[in-house]
Amino acid sequence: MATHTRKQRITMAVLAPAMALGATVGLASAPASAAVWSSCAQYGNTTLNGYTLYNNIWGSGAGAQCIWANSGTNWGVNANHPNTGGIKSYPNAKKVINKSITSLGSLSSSYNVSVPSSGAYNTSYDIWDTGYKYEIMLWMNKTGAVGPLGTSQGSLTLGGHSWTVYKGNNGSNDVFSFVRTSNSSSGTVNVLPILKWIKDTKGWFGNVTIGDFQFGFEITSSSGGLDFAVNSESVSSS
Repeated sequence: MATHTRKQRITMAVLAPAMALGATVGLASAPASAAVWSSCAQYGNTTLNGYTLYNNIWGSGAGAQCIWANSGTNWGVNANHPNTGGIKSYPNAKKVINKSITSLGSLSSSYNVSVPSSGAYNTSYDIWDTGYKYEIMLWMNKTGAVGPLGTSQGSLTLGGHSWTVYKGNNGSNDVFSFVRTSNSSSGTVNVLPILKWIKDTKGWFGNVTIGDFQFGFEITSSSGGLDFAVNSESVSSS
């Protein structure tokens, strides 16, 4: 089981100076068909139709990765990270919710992804409170030697999916990981009942305000260059 090292928060990562990743950076390629936007920069980012896209190569020992996008909800990466441990990147699309749990009437998302059969990665939602004290991860699929931080809290069915729940702390924030019991490449997840379960049933946090709502690929290894794509995604809240 891979150790889940804390990701740099995106707001910090974008402002941070780019770190040298070695000569391999830039060797990954964007798709042959022209995209609206693409970038091979470590923290390359843009905003399209209400979603902010990030290449977000944040882990040590990373290789090359390029992101492309036709829209904020149709995008992907070609990643060539070595077959070593440790998370190398979390390319993602983000929406900002900025509502407290009790003020939310609904919060849900639909997803459709194409992912490789090899490598080590997970496809996940990464949801933060505005104070970045709590991180809620929803793993929709996983491949290879990857695993969540913390210890198992048991299994439950919630939000339209069956999960094994893990609770841990990375030294900077609490992490609550919901790992789907079987891989899924498309579907809809009702997120609000999950947040209420953490708040009301478990008492792991109070009436926090949900800020960043991210969806993407947490990649540990993708040796040889692998393609990850979000064919479609939507985030709805009220």
